[in-house]
Amino acid sequence: MQEKIKVKDRILNVATDLFARQGFNQTGINQIIAEANIAIGSLYNHFSSKNDLLLAYLERQEEEWFEGLDNLTEGVKNPKDKIFKYLEYRIRQQVSSDFAGCPFIKITAEVGSSDLKVLQVVEAHKEKQRVMLNGLFEQVKQNSALDNKLLADTFFLMAEGATITTTITRNIKALEDVKKFLRKMLS
Repeated sequence: MQEKIKVKDRILNVATDLFARQGFNQTGINQIIAEANIAIGSLYNHFSSKNDLLLAYLERQEEEWFEGLDNLTEGVKNPKDKIFKYLEYRIRQQVSSDFAGCPFIKITAEVGSSDLKVLQVVEAHKEKQRVMLNGLFEQVKQNSALDNKLLADTFFLMAEGATITTTITRNIKALEDVKKFLRKMLS
């Protein structure tokens, strides 16, 4: 049983690296098998198809994404500070991945709406972020004419767009600009 866990993790680790570096569509099963140093049967014992492997990859990304955010915000009580930590986390992700971008957005761009399971996982991930931010913004007292839900939704869209922009420009300026905007809105 222990060996199967190791093989499954190895497959998922290799797939994660390849999907991040070269994309889902450009990664073939044979390349995953070769780089994971496994037999083809081992791959199919754990994942019935490349799309099942993709779903496992997205589930892992989901867990790691929120675990990373939780680690960064651990001990932070003030909701406004948590919102800024969210931006800091997005910046750290971009820098540490060498501006690879959001894996959920990248997969959606590659797969589109052709795989409903994948689309549902991506939508659920983004909705979980939106709900979290709405909860934080509801707790913040701010002086803007915008209601907190509209401000939270707009902020989320700005952070998403800025993440895409930082991927293209390979610098964090767009996310830093969102931070400046938010400071003005919440002052």
